[in-house]
Amino acid sequence: MSLQWWLHGCQPLDLVARSKAQARQLQLTKPAGSLGQLEQLAIQLAAMQGSQRPSIERPWISIFAGDHGVVAEGVSAFPQAVTGQMLRNFVGGGAAISVLARQLGATLEVIDLGTAVPLEPLPGVLHLHLGAGTQNFLQGPAMTLAQLLIALEAGQASVLRARAAGSQLFIGGEMGIGNTSAATALACQLLDCPAAELVGPGTGLDSAGVAHKAAVIDAALALHSPAIVAPIEALQCLGGFEIAALSGAYLACAQQGITALVDGFICSVAALLAVRLNPACRDWLLFAHCGAEPGHKRVLQALQAEPLLDLGLRLGEGSGAALAVPLLQLACSLHNQMATFAEAAVAERPA
Repeated sequence: MSLQWWLHGCQPLDLVARSKAQARQLQLTKPAGSLGQLEQLAIQLAAMQGSQRPSIERPWISIFAGDHGVVAEGVSAFPQAVTGQMLRNFVGGGAAISVLARQLGATLEVIDLGTAVPLEPLPGVLHLHLGAGTQNFLQGPAMTLAQLLIALEAGQASVLRARAAGSQLFIGGEMGIGNTSAATALACQLLDCPAAELVGPGTGLDSAGVAHKAAVIDAALALHSPAIVAPIEALQCLGGFEIAALSGAYLACAQQGITALVDGFICSVAALLAVRLNPACRDWLLFAHCGAEPGHKRVLQALQAEPLLDLGLRLGEGSGAALAVPLLQLACSLHNQMATFAEAAVAERPA
């Protein structure tokens, strides 16, 4: 496998299917554009699936988990033991994403990339364990190159499993105490802005905690920025195992021709990194929601993304993306099942 597989070409969108879907939308019994984003969703999915009548029947959800060494700087309201405890909750069926996956009939897999607190083998969890979390990026790079490459490939492997299962939609989720700090640092590096413009409370920091978190991130940026000349280096220095896996997954989705539905702030930062690595992958990304974390809106703007929902979410786990799946399914149903003016014998608007 190429050490830079993420640079390989992405699948092209099917422009013929998109044109046919656009034409069908104009024939349906409604004023043109009256279903807003739902119309464009159906057209986008048609282009992605190469079918005038797209469908979302087998969603796939991969949760990537990993801890972060920067937690040693007091940037999180929760202890790192929570990451492993939540892995048990995911496979035990008690987490929000577990409930949502059941309701959607989606495949849910959980990948442990490296927790700070040792875990026993958990049935239903793929344990890769790249280390006891990342290193503290205030003292040096978060990951070694070897760890980074394995994390990227973990995301790619999840997409290949989704493709083998016949899934039309991939959702990546994340779990890792400290990962809003890593995502914010990475976003600041990619967008060339200070931490104060993007930093937020994460799992529940107060205003003093947010200010401290910003100071830690700015110090890390000052340490690493002079040596960062490429996006992959930013990911190695400032990212996390799960952020790298998400980026790898989004790149693989584009290369395999599978729609990726991007979740919240951390996933959107991973998507931004993926687009910086291979801009053609942007065509395969849909964005589920705009979350409550302050930096999320800025990252979405940089991606020229139009999120489907705005519910004040900040849970992560892929939960916001899972909530948006019914919208995609309904967009397809409306597109496929509504009658045309001719079929319903309804007069069209005069030319």
